[in-house]
Amino acid sequence: MVKRRDARYTGPALATAVVLCGLLATLLTVAGLRAAQRENTRRVMDQRDRMAVAAVRAETDRYRTLLETVASGLATDDEITWDDFDQATFPLTSAGLLGVVAVAYVVPVGTADVPAAQERWRAAGANGLTLRPDPGTNEHYFPVFTRMLNDQDTPAGSAGADLSSAAQPADALQTARQTGGSTVSDTYVLLRDRDRPAGERQQSFVFAAPVRTRASDPVFHGWVVLGLRGGDFLTGVLSTVSQGQLDGSLVAINSDGSRAGIAELSVPGRPDLSRSATIPIADHVWELRLRADSSRLPGAGGHLPVTVLVGGLTLTGVVAWLVFALATGRTRARTRVDEATAELRAAEEESRKQAALLSAIMTTIGDGVSVVDHSGRVLLENPAAQRLMGVTESSDDPQAWQEHYGAYRADGVTPMAVDEMPLIRAMRGEPEVTGEVLIRNAGRPDGVLLGVDARPLDPSAGLRGAVAVFRDITELRQYEKDLAIFAGVVAHDLKSPLAIVRGHCELALDDPDDAVEVRTSLHRIVRAVDRMDALIETLLAYSTARDAPLHLADLPLEPLVGEVLQERAASLRSTGGPEPVWTVGPLPAVRADPAMLRHVLDNLIGNAVKYVRPGAVPRADVTAVEATPGWVRIRVADAGIGIPDGDKTRVFDSFHRAPGSAGYAGTGLGLAICRRVVERHGGEIGVEDNPGGGTCFHFTLPAAAGIEETEMKHIPTEPVEEDDAQVRAALERALAERAAIMDSRLPGLSALPAAEPSAHDPAAARLRAPVPDHQHKV
Repeated sequence: MVKRRDARYTGPALATAVVLCGLLATLLTVAGLRAAQRENTRRVMDQRDRMAVAAVRAETDRYRTLLETVASGLATDDEITWDDFDQATFPLTSAGLLGVVAVAYVVPVGTADVPAAQERWRAAGANGLTLRPDPGTNEHYFPVFTRMLNDQDTPAGSAGADLSSAAQPADALQTARQTGGSTVSDTYVLLRDRDRPAGERQQSFVFAAPVRTRASDPVFHGWVVLGLRGGDFLTGVLSTVSQGQLDGSLVAINSDGSRAGIAELSVPGRPDLSRSATIPIADHVWELRLRADSSRLPGAGGHLPVTVLVGGLTLTGVVAWLVFALATGRTRARTRVDEATAELRAAEEESRKQAALLSAIMTTIGDGVSVVDHSGRVLLENPAAQRLMGVTESSDDPQAWQEHYGAYRADGVTPMAVDEMPLIRAMRGEPEVTGEVLIRNAGRPDGVLLGVDARPLDPSAGLRGAVAVFRDITELRQYEKDLAIFAGVVAHDLKSPLAIVRGHCELALDDPDDAVEVRTSLHRIVRAVDRMDALIETLLAYSTARDAPLHLADLPLEPLVGEVLQERAASLRSTGGPEPVWTVGPLPAVRADPAMLRHVLDNLIGNAVKYVRPGAVPRADVTAVEATPGWVRIRVADAGIGIPDGDKTRVFDSFHRAPGSAGYAGTGLGLAICRRVVERHGGEIGVEDNPGGGTCFHFTLPAAAGIEETEMKHIPTEPVEEDDAQVRAALERALAERAAIMDSRLPGLSALPAAEPSAHDPAAARLRAPVPDHQHKV
């Protein structure tokens, strides 16, 4: 019976115990949830505070960076105009600058210089500019160019206003000029806002960046100034961060230590949480104060505590809920973890894609890229860099770079010292280093001239070092060398005939009654004009041989060779020269550009009949044989003065003439044109001694039969082997050779060329009628 009684109380006791335990657990749980909510609101408040501070700092840093970029761009112009300012500041219109009213270019002007400055800047594009100096100062600061960045404002009243009338912007401008860096002013009401009603005025400030040249002794021009309204700025920055849940106020600590409120932002609620942070802005410090109603922040509300309380009082519900929670808690937790880390995984995947893209870019680009740390250890070197420098393994010891890579100065002789290497200079902190390095090693036996652009590694990489970009500029420097010689020769060869023309015209004018002398002068003038025309034709052919498109066709060689021989014979007869002798063997058809092939034959045959010893009979023998299947080798042999062995490899260079040709007319371009034409057809050209005396030129062209398409080769670039002194020597040698052929003098003038028609002048040849062929064909 006792047992029954005990059993009777067991249920209620257990029930009571369960209720008490459930109630205790529920109360403790509710208390813990409330504490967690309060902690969560504090974390949210801290997070919003950090986001707001970061947003203000990021925006102000962005404004300063954009302003300094504009100032740097304007510093490159010696005379700044509205067009320069407009181009430099145009990107700001789409930059989304919160609170910014306008950007202006401000210049300092003394009181006595105001009228002259007004005229100067009007001429530079500031139409209608009127400078209004403040009588209280001797130096005035006038915005002469202004770009509005706020659609609600107009430029009226801003251009020409004297900023020295307001102490705050004036102090900021003076500080920027003294320090050479960007500054921010103390708070004040913008000059353009002082006519507004008091309720619409905002505390504002300006950013200023000096405009200085980049020379070793920089010259100060003025400032680029950005006007900013504090209220609009704070509202724009905090509107996204606060999500309508934060009160905000921005306080500036002025230069004199006073505190001035810039702007305030209010939202509904009763704030019970607050945060405060200082933000360095240029040479000033701002204080951002944030307040929030904790009940309005995420995580503060919810009915979970009430739900837990009700569930704890209902034992069955509590047990059911606990069972359900235990059964499904792990899955729900895993889902929540996946949701919480989804953004992190996406960011990680994006980072991998960016790394793969960067690797692909570095492998694909043709420019070499090398990255080293502060000790010279190579961190990254793309395949193009190894190919350009002719090595497959890098060296981590800067002292061994010269020997490892074979680095020389641009002259190709002087080894480059370690301190001169652009990458070393960039490692030591020089901001922008450019230079030229000649690399010559086992992988690059002929040498390659590299243009190097090196800079210190950006601090965001987390380590000190440098990065360099290499480009092959061998062909560019060779082209510049040819262009320098080309310009000198053209200037000399065009001036000489003009001097003849002028001299003979003066003779004719001095004694117009002497018909014989006048006729003689006119003939010499005509010959001088012929020389100019021949030179122009040669220069045109030189350019055409390099750049003009090929018009390929199947054409027989024999008629073309016969026509060129006839014209050359007629040219010699017209000048009283000896009758040439020639032989022409069987010639097949070839596939070539007719006009360019004619120029090659005309040059080679012309040289054969021109470069002969005095009194000797000119001779030309033209034959052809099969070189390789599908190719024809054409030979043009002569009995002339020949070419020394030391010059055979150079006769095809532009403006080069062998020493024995100094007494013969010519430009030094004929054989260079021939080489360009032949190589563009995919063939080769060369020269050797003629067994019977003289010279034999030979070149290959594709045969007409069985060839539908010929692969054209680009003209190979020549290695850079000459420095500026050698270029000048080549130019002086070319001019000296031309001076040697001048055989006509006028009274009272220095020696002038006789202006004989060029023996290889196609224009002159076309003016002469062809003559019957009295020579031999084999």
